[in-house]
Amino acid sequence: MMIGIAASPGIVIGKAYLFEKIELDCKPTKIDQKYVDYELDRLCHAKKKTKKQLEKLYEETKEKVGQQEAAIFDTHMMLMDDPILEHKIKGYITDHLYVAETATNYAMNDVKEMFEALDDAYLRERAVDVVDVCSRLIYNLAEVEIMNLQDLDEEVIVIANDLTPSDTASMNFEKVLGFATDMGGKTAHTAIMARTLELPAVVGLKVITHEVENGDMVILDGTEGTVIIHPSDEDIRNYQLKRQQLEEEKKALEELIHEEAITLDGKTIEIAANIGMPKDMDSVLRYGAQAIGLYRTEFLYMDQVACPTESEQFDAYKIVAEKMGAKPVVIRTLDIGGDKSVDYLKLPHEMNPFLGYRAIRMCLDREELFKTQLKAILRASHYGKIRIMYPMITHMEQVQQANTILEQAKAELIDQHIPFDKNIEVGIMIETPGAAMMADLLIKEVDFFSIGTNDLTQYTLAVDRGNEKINYLYSTFHPGVLRLIKKVIDASHKEGKWTGMCGEFAGNEKAAVLLLGLGLDELSMSAVSMMKVKDMIRRCTYSSAKEMAHKLLDMAYVNELEHHLDDYIDKHIKKEG
Repeated sequence: MMIGIAASPGIVIGKAYLFEKIELDCKPTKIDQKYVDYELDRLCHAKKKTKKQLEKLYEETKEKVGQQEAAIFDTHMMLMDDPILEHKIKGYITDHLYVAETATNYAMNDVKEMFEALDDAYLRERAVDVVDVCSRLIYNLAEVEIMNLQDLDEEVIVIANDLTPSDTASMNFEKVLGFATDMGGKTAHTAIMARTLELPAVVGLKVITHEVENGDMVILDGTEGTVIIHPSDEDIRNYQLKRQQLEEEKKALEELIHEEAITLDGKTIEIAANIGMPKDMDSVLRYGAQAIGLYRTEFLYMDQVACPTESEQFDAYKIVAEKMGAKPVVIRTLDIGGDKSVDYLKLPHEMNPFLGYRAIRMCLDREELFKTQLKAILRASHYGKIRIMYPMITHMEQVQQANTILEQAKAELIDQHIPFDKNIEVGIMIETPGAAMMADLLIKEVDFFSIGTNDLTQYTLAVDRGNEKINYLYSTFHPGVLRLIKKVIDASHKEGKWTGMCGEFAGNEKAAVLLLGLGLDELSMSAVSMMKVKDMIRRCTYSSAKEMAHKLLDMAYVNELEHHLDDYIDKHIKKEG
């Protein structure tokens, strides 16, 4: 059995089809100065051809899958005109005298590395889009036909090193049962598209292309993230039964889309969604989110040659506010810096950027940039129930200074007779042990907290989760992290205010029971995780979850704590359900 990342749930059994692309040779090839215009002209024609292909993919995907999934090719078309990417490609041609293929390859790697350096998994996976678009452009420059998965003549499980969104969109869905790849992550567009198509997928298997041959019988379990090559008859029978059980569970979950997450004894917890851009809203609405618990605004800044204007930001926020109507939308102010950098902001190079000039620290240092965003958010608040959230708060002075700038932004809008919600709520992210320890003081200055468990865990345990040597030490189930979470929740409740959570831990259905017991008011996660979390909440009682959580806080070992949580779920959740 091979173990990878469960990217899209479901179980399929079938023959393997090894999808191997032609690797283009992009060795550094120089040109004479007199051929620069010729290479720029080649680039121009290849871009036009690439755009036509992307337009066709957009229409085909919209017809086969839906508007939301087709939107990825809108993004790809915008990438073709992205000023940063275009500037880099042309620079490699005109300044470094490379052929267009080499120039595109170098520019692709530059932009790809920028995204891959990010700590945020959602943003990091966007590197795949850059590679997809630039690879297509290189193929067109080389006049090589782009391989696809349209012409399959039998049902297969696709095995590949990696699949781009273009590969997935061009699949013959009547023949592709599922796919498994060496590379990839759960938040990549390909994985997101697979979940929308309900196509079982396992990614991050590292060496599956070396272990499988065309025609091999394979069992793929996208729910557990496993692949069995050459399964026995008993394996096949067992997984057929498991597949039937999953189908029954899935039908039951679909009935909960418009239901609240309310326990058997009447305790309600809000289930919200995380988004990165307006196009994510289709999925949010389809899965019945009660709120947007985290609207990341970094994307508005990262794909630009200059800061987005107030109007550009206003438009992006207004779309989401209008689509959510009376439901809350928490907009996190700019969280650039640390692992997220953009050239035009000229951020300093730092030895330890996660502890450096980032998020609210940078915004308070660049007041006009910050005020512009606040004004855009305020203007959008007229069209829905928007809340503002400051990231990476570590000092009381930061909250007060940010609120002073917010009041200035309000005053300017009043002078301009521009309407906004004058009672807009303001909250902060709790991401550091220091902020958690003084939560009882910080809550007096704000309306709510949202716990960012990714950073809170990393800073509390002093563990870089990207370091393969020590990432086994990274666990939000650590008693020290859980005690800080409890302290934050209690501090807000004492002042009659609420605490949510928008880190990855919020989308863990097992953790949801524990967080319910700790008293959390809101869980915000990727839209596809909401149904399972909601189901778990609805099958337990708040009283027993609270009692269980209290006992777990007294435990010293992570493994012991998780074991007792699993035991509680086995003994209580199923009985109460």
